Amino acid sequence: MATAVSAAVSLPSSKSTSFPTRTSIISPEKINFNKVPLYYRNVSGGSRLVTIRAQVTTEAPAKVEKISKKQDEGVVVNKFRPKEPYIGRCLLNTKITGDDAPGETWHMVFSTEGEIPYREGQSIGVIADGVDANGKPHKLRLYSIASSALGDFGDSKTVSLCVKRLVYTNDKGEEVKGVCSNFLCDLKPGADVKITGPVGKEMLMPKDPNATVIMLGTGTGIAPFRSFLWKMFFEKHDDYKFNGLAWLFLGVPTSSSLLYKEEFEKMKEKAPENFRLDFAVSREQTNEKGEKMYIQTRMAQYAEELWTLLKKDNTFVYMCGLKGMEQGIDDIMSSLAAKEGIDWADYKKQLKKAEQWNVEVY
Repeated sequence: MATAVSAAVSLPSSKSTSFPTRTSIISPEKINFNKVPLYYRNVSGGSRLVTIRAQVTTEAPAKVEKISKKQDEGVVVNKFRPKEPYIGRCLLNTKITGDDAPGETWHMVFSTEGEIPYREGQSIGVIADGVDANGKPHKLRLYSIASSALGDFGDSKTVSLCVKRLVYTNDKGEEVKGVCSNFLCDLKPGADVKITGPVGKEMLMPKDPNATVIMLGTGTGIAPFRSFLWKMFFEKHDDYKFNGLAWLFLGVPTSSSLLYKEEFEKMKEKAPENFRLDFAVSREQTNEKGEKMYIQTRMAQYAEELWTLLKKDNTFVYMCGLKGMEQGIDDIMSSLAAKEGIDWADYKKQLKKAEQWNVEVY
């Protein structure tokens, strides 16, 4: 009797060192050869009729499941939706920019009683009180979470945001106030707030505790990085101890706009070998050419070092903040890649596919 054939093939656990092609380790997989119907063919052999039976096998494609490099096991999304939001309570709301800063930014903490099980890098939605011009409830606005999963009070029962008050003048010369940002910045302790989410997996932290994590933020784009850094340097976890390199670049217009500066400086004192901190203050600092110090200008001072790090499989780049920063950073990377005959656009696609280039801009 003919039988099906099966074979197990162990793929090598090695990485290609060629560049710029990026590969990942694939766990051993079993490739099955499936049994198919038997076919018979009559063949005339002189005065005899010979029956030949042949079995044909087909190879089933191996299913290789992509294993995420991020801490995404058990991540909860959309537990609370606009029609049934969670009602939290404002516990703290304080301005964290100086009086002479161009605009106000506030840090706020809401109670969750552990009902919103978010992770570092996720966002929540907020629905402002009141109705819009059509008499309908305001639409939610998404904000990156600025606290670790344990929260600012360390009990997993709060969530924090970093919000800039939006005020601008329209084409008619009228002052316009952003509905949700002003609602949040004006909240008093004890006030209720409608929360949705959590949402998002793009900005989740890498699993590897030995990774190099490069964080590029402008203004309130610092929020997810504060959540990363609290977990890395202010907290103790049985299943996570950061031993890699965290490198933060923060861009703001004035020194009075630097957010969480004291916290970050304490982290640097605590772990000088694991945390690097670089500020780019555009209205007060310049480079050696006299150019304003934007975040990409500061990065250019470490261009070669950053490029070397970016070629490693355990380097992860996270970018959050104003959309305009992305082009400036691409320009730096393009020139560095070109020196090695590499097309940056193509290489960035490979990094994104490998979850090593993560962007959340607005």
